[in-house]
Amino acid sequence: YAGLTMNIKTYECRLNGEALSLTPTEFSILRILLERRCSVVSAEELFHEVWQEEYYTKSNNTITVHIRHLREKMKDTGENPRYIKTVWGVGYKIGEI
Repeated sequence: YAGLTMNIKTYECRLNGEALSLTPTEFSILRILLERRCSVVSAEELFHEVWQEEYYTKSNNTITVHIRHLREKMKDTGENPRYIKTVWGVGYKIGEI
């Protein structure tokens, strides 16, 4: 998607040909967003899929912090990120709806 490629077999991710050094958690979050491209995924859904745990509260900032780190590594931290979009009060998405 837009210069972002991911190989789930080799755990490699590239942005415009440049390798991104992602943690396993960041890789998992990005994989989920790419698999559901153009759909909004809630922070709670991401949490459950990545950690396979039921416990999640609305005050949990875990996903927010990982999304911020992903954006920093992708050099996409402006007010209008190109890749990971925030849909306020709903979740995150990659791509247009």
